[in-house]
Amino acid sequence: MGVSGSGKSTVAGILAGALKWDLQEGDDLHPEANVEKMASGQPLTDADRWPWLGTIAEWIRAHTSVGEPGIVTCSALKRSYRDVLAEGSEGRVVFVHLAGTKDRISGRLNARMNHFMPSGLLDTQLSTLEPIEPDEAAIVVDVGPPPAEIAARIIEELERKNAV
Repeated sequence: MGVSGSGKSTVAGILAGALKWDLQEGDDLHPEANVEKMASGQPLTDADRWPWLGTIAEWIRAHTSVGEPGIVTCSALKRSYRDVLAEGSEGRVVFVHLAGTKDRISGRLNARMNHFMPSGLLDTQLSTLEPIEPDEAAIVVDVGPPPAEIAARIIEELERKNAV
C-alpha cells in the first residue's frame, strides 16, 4: 500500500517472484471510469473507490479462504479501506506500507511514463493517507533503498510475523 509512485508494483513484482505467490495489480481492477477520472487529473472520491476496493477484497478473500498466499497492490490510503480489504481474512492479511517523502515520491512520479495517474494528484493522496495504526497487521518500509533491498526487508519482516 501507499501513494502512487511509492513503488508498489515494482516491489510487489519482486516479492511475488521471490515468494512464488500470486500477484494482482490493483490498478488493473479499476473501473474504466476511475482510470479516466484520474487520467484527467481529478481525484477519486470514496464513492469511486468502494466498488474497486470491493473487487480487490474479493480477490483477497478468494486467496485467504483456501490458504493461498498472494500479493495485491492497492493504495489503501484510509483505515476504513484497509478494514474492508482485511475483512473476512481471519488475520491473514498483512499490509505493507511503502512510505516516503513527498519530494522522493514526486520525483518518481515525474519520471514515470505511460501511467494514468498524473503527479498532480500526489497532494490529494498524501492528504488522504491515514497512517498505519498500532492494531493493524502491517509493516512500514521506507522507499529510499533500491526495490530489491525493500523486498528483502519485507520478506524478513513477514518471516518475523510468521506470514511466509
